[in-house]
Amino acid sequence: MTRETTDPAALTEHFGIILGTERYADCLEFYRDVIGMPVWFEKEGLCCLRFGTGYLMIETGGLARDGRKPNSENPTMLRFNVPDVAAVAETLRARGVPVEVRTYDWGVIGTFTDPDGNACELKDAGDPFFQGMAR
Repeated sequence: MTRETTDPAALTEHFGIILGTERYADCLEFYRDVIGMPVWFEKEGLCCLRFGTGYLMIETGGLARDGRKPNSENPTMLRFNVPDVAAVAETLRARGVPVEVRTYDWGVIGTFTDPDGNACELKDAGDPFFQGMAR
């Protein structure tokens, strides 16, 4: 059974993120081949990748920066909830991605950027916040 289109909760049933990129080919290779997100479909100038139960659409038309973009240019961060931040960070480092791992009283994170300078973060999915969530 699907929710009525007038139900505000229906907004979260199917979700996606559209990421405009300047270095399209590099970003596509990064998310598809380095991060390992499977391709859902691809068209000229865009590629839609599976992102958990949603999608990440890589498109042209963004702005690249060397290093991390400041929040004034991109206040959004892509977060990847993983069972073991340290292990995934090591895997990404072996694939050439510099990852900085930090531990806080609220959890463990690993930060890195994509080829356009967009912020990405690993987060320990063992955090009590994620207990009981469907994966």
